[in-house]
Amino acid sequence: MTADVPVSYSLSQNYPNPFNPSTTIKFSLPEKAQVSIIIYNQLGQKVTELLRADKEAGDYQIEWNASNLPSGVYMYEMRTEKFSSIKKLILMK
Repeated sequence: MTADVPVSYSLSQNYPNPFNPSTTIKFSLPEKAQVSIIIYNQLGQKVTELLRADKEAGDYQIEWNASNLPSGVYMYEMRTEKFSSIKKLILMK
């Protein structure tokens, strides 16, 4: 029996949100793709790149530890050749 493959690209809201100091970001790929997960600050400056890798179709999660950053609103972006999505997260210390 084969595992369920997602039918579409998706980027879920991080959990917990607000968070301190770490949060989990879940995403899904319906096909093999090179995927990037990038964190930006409120000014749109890249803070870190959590992931840049070729991934098979499936559901994934990645944890971000922001203990070295100040409280504030950040954005995270999932980017592939065929899909892009941005969501907001809040770091409260």
